[in-house]
Amino acid sequence: MSELLREEGGVSFPERTARIREGLSRWSAEGIAFFGAPGIRYLTGFTGSEGTLFVGGGVPVLIVDGRYTTQARAEARGAEVVEFRDRMEGLCRLIAERGLGTVAFEAASLSCEAYFTLRERLGEKVVLKPLGKEIAGIRKIKEPREVERIRRAAAIASEAFLSVLEHLKPGRAEIDIARRLEWEMEERGSEKPSFETIVVAGKRAALPHGKPGKAGIGYGDVVVVDFGAVVEGYCSDETCTVAVGRIPPEKKKVYEAVKEAHDRAIEQVREGVSCREVDRIARGWIEKAGFGSFFTHGTGHGVGLEVHEVPRISTVEDGVLEEGMVITVEPGVYIPGEFGVRIEDLLLVKKDGCEILSSVPKDLMIVE
Repeated sequence: MSELLREEGGVSFPERTARIREGLSRWSAEGIAFFGAPGIRYLTGFTGSEGTLFVGGGVPVLIVDGRYTTQARAEARGAEVVEFRDRMEGLCRLIAERGLGTVAFEAASLSCEAYFTLRERLGEKVVLKPLGKEIAGIRKIKEPREVERIRRAAAIASEAFLSVLEHLKPGRAEIDIARRLEWEMEERGSEKPSFETIVVAGKRAALPHGKPGKAGIGYGDVVVVDFGAVVEGYCSDETCTVAVGRIPPEKKKVYEAVKEAHDRAIEQVREGVSCREVDRIARGWIEKAGFGSFFTHGTGHGVGLEVHEVPRISTVEDGVLEEGMVITVEPGVYIPGEFGVRIEDLLLVKKDGCEILSSVPKDLMIVE
């Protein structure tokens, strides 16, 4: 097979779309439209931010407007590139030309407005079938080349974090630390942050997804830093909680409870273990320590082309871990008006255990 159709160390893009074709009969559909950039990139290699990929009833077709035509023809593999000023018009024409009656679509990436536009243009002869969980897992098992990209992203992020520790001093603004960390990741080869970097200190550390502000870090604060890098489209995700100066015993007690929950959950990670079980282990330990009501989110999630992918490591996830998944384990305790602690590592699931891809030690770090 031509190198244009195959990634080094991975499967070909046509093989990926072939798996989608195999699913069409299970989904009772003749074709499926992808609108989200991560899914399109996974199936074709196209890195543009907007397009529509249609698989079914013939050769896969990537529909783009004039902004992306040249890029798509250079990047997309295993798909025909077609230019349309209006991609919905192009999709409707393609469906009509192929005489299809039932078409599935990637529900999570299509707005209600776009859906009704599509519905109106296709008319009553075409049945539109939204797919959510059915296709959410197509990227859950990472190929070796994907794992290598995530591993590199994790290494960049961890190294960058360690380089900014000396800047975590009383009086320094949260936003300054966040910007410095993002700059250090970029200097080491990150394309961009995986998400908006979180740096929150003191009372604001009780905000799980707080935005870094201009407030200065105080002596005795715990600082939650959640960050990630991107390498060739693939994300990393890691959280460290650092003490700036001496902290009182109650803060140490919370940190120790979260750390123990984190460690115990990681010990459970291996192929065949249910996602709920990993969550139960972490959550159970935090509850035993007396902080259960302050652990307000799931224990982890998948990571890949997006920073939040399946599986979810939570009480509501039905799935089990499989070799080749990349997940996070990130228990946390957030006491409103006081402080918060979160500890997160990035893991590659293996048959008999896991490999920790992030490399910052998770014992309590005290920056004097």
